[in-house]
This record gives sequence, C-alpha cells and structure tokens, in this order.
Amino acid sequence: MTTEYKICNRCVLDTTVKDIVFNEKDICNYCTKYLNKVRGRGAIADHIDVLIGQIKKSGKGHEYDCIFGLSGGLDSTWGLKVLVDHGLRPLVVHMDNGWNSELAQNNIYNIVERLNVDLYTHVVNWVEYRDLMQSFFDADVIDIELLMDHAMVGAMYQQAGRHNIKYILTGQNMSNEGMGMPKGWNWYKYDKANIIDIWKKFGGLKKIRTYPFFGTINWLYAKYFKKIEWVRFLDYFDFDDSKAKEILIQEYGYKTYKHKHYESIFTRFFQGYILPRKFHVDKRRLHLSNIILSGQITRDEALNILDTQPYQSDVDLSQDINYITKKMGWSDSYLSEYISRLPVSHDKYKTEIHLLDFMLRVKKNLWR
Repeated sequence: MTTEYKICNRCVLDTTVKDIVFNEKDICNYCTKYLNKVRGRGAIADHIDVLIGQIKKSGKGHEYDCIFGLSGGLDSTWGLKVLVDHGLRPLVVHMDNGWNSELAQNNIYNIVERLNVDLYTHVVNWVEYRDLMQSFFDADVIDIELLMDHAMVGAMYQQAGRHNIKYILTGQNMSNEGMGMPKGWNWYKYDKANIIDIWKKFGGLKKIRTYPFFGTINWLYAKYFKKIEWVRFLDYFDFDDSKAKEILIQEYGYKTYKHKHYESIFTRFFQGYILPRKFHVDKRRLHLSNIILSGQITRDEALNILDTQPYQSDVDLSQDINYITKKMGWSDSYLSEYISRLPVSHDKYKTEIHLLDFMLRVKKNLWR
C-alpha cells in the first residue's frame, strides 16, 4: 500500500521522513518537539557570564582556555567571532580530510588571521581517508559523512587532552540545527566500531595511522573522568543567519555558500546528489524547517527554495562529478552503479550503540 504524500503545515518536513507523524492540523511531530524543547530551555542566555567565567578560570595559567572547532561554514565562523569578542582564548581546530573548497580555505584563513587566534589543522593522509570513504561507498551505508564528523570530534578531544583544556566549544545551535535528525538520515557519530568494521570488510589498506578514531569509551572517559565539557556555544546568544552573514562579509571578507555545509566539496556533492538520488533524502528540508521555526525565513520562502535544484546549475554538478570521480579513482560507470544499488543500514555492521546504552544505564545507577 502506498502512503499518501503529506507535508507539514508549519515546517517543510514531509513523508520522506520515515517516522513523521501529523496531528489533526497536519502539524508534524518534529517541529512540535523542537518548539517544546526551545520553550523548555528557558533563558539560557542569562547564564553566559557564568559560563565564560568558568571557562576563563579553567584556563588560568594555560595558553588556551578552550578548544573551538572551525569548518569554515557560517555557524562555526560566527561562533569563533563571538567567543573572541567575549575575551576567550581558543585553540581553533580544523579537520582537513582533503575535500575543502577553495572558498572554505579562504574563509578559514581570513577569520583566523583577523581575529589573531591559533589554528591547529589535523590532516588525515589522503590515501587512508580515501580508503575509508571507499569502504563506506562499497558498504552502501547512508552516513558517509560520519567519517568527517567522527574525525573532527576525535581531533578536538585529542587537542583538549594534549593542552589540558576542559571546554570544547562548537558553533552548533538550536536556531539552525536544533531539530532532531530524522530517523535513518545519519548515524551515531562516536561509532568507532562501525567505522572499523566497514573498513575491515571493504578497505584495501592494512593500517590506518592518521585518522583520529574516537569511540564511545573514549567519549565517556573524556566526559566523566577527564571532565571535558562539550558546549554548544551559540545557544547562549541570539543568532540570525542573515545578520551574521552581513557582519562577516563586511568585516572579515566572508564568502557565502549556496546551502548549509557546502563549504566542503564532498559534502556539497553528498547532500546535493548522493542523498537525494540514492537515499531519497533532501537535507535542505531539515535546515529550512529549522530556520522557519526560529523565525529566520517564511515557510513560503522555504518552499520556493525547495522548488530549485540543490546545485546552482548542471554545469556545477558535472564539474563536481568529474572532480570527485577523478579524486576517488573511480571508473566512468562506478557512480551510476553505486546509485542504483539498494541502501544498507549501518547496523548490518558492528556498532557501539548498544554499548552506549549500557554504559549510560550504569552511569545513571552509580551516580544518581
């Protein structure tokens, strides 16, 4: 039986989301949950002075008082400006997986230079990273970007431990990405076992030396024993995309991207081509829904954006296909063959999700 197509009357999530539920007014469970979460948070901005004081105190006598992750995208670039404006002394961490666009590199250079902050770039050997990526393609799992997200987390915690830093700050925020990720659209980001199992089944290399693996046990140890705090820093401030862009463009020479997370060539291709074609997922729906609910855009404006293609032109798409095919070393037919294969769930391979559930239950029972 075919499910009737439906779209939320408040946001733009639709029945391509597997577990979406609508009420009698055709309002979905995702935006309802988000708005309830926002209301339940209260006036978090009232606590920013306390947080900044704690961060500065923890870093007294050290070169840095926090780690900040920078991708070159809007959220992280704005977040870096805000924390420096508040007198914090970050070690900025960037993850280089070989897919940075020239635009992103320029944005990173400009903001770091003009704010006069130190930048640590963790570079993963391209042969190793390509082998990991190819494994994920051959496994037909959805979250190829798990590799980048996992490595970025690992690099930040690695630097926090090396410099004895107790706070990791990020540009993650409720305004732009506070809605829950639809079921099946991504995977658990600390799942070291999943990455290794997929790589061992499909990879060609014997060892991976430069990739910063960081699993569930590593995270729990860092959080509960090393007392390293992960803070979504922009949640403490009013954050509006358009205003942030205007200031960054005028004061820091910032250049914008067509869509969220398009600072990476691969992410642009992944979200604009692979996800819609192979997995029938349009991540623009989630981001647009989020900024509808945070009052940054109207629903009609979002629907107009969704009427356009993720790529600015067929020429841009063709250039990215040619670039990625060459960089990955694919035959002319590989991409079409990959797109035509059926997706495979991540949990067909080893996973740490059950370990996480168990460890959190233990922690709750011991420390309640």
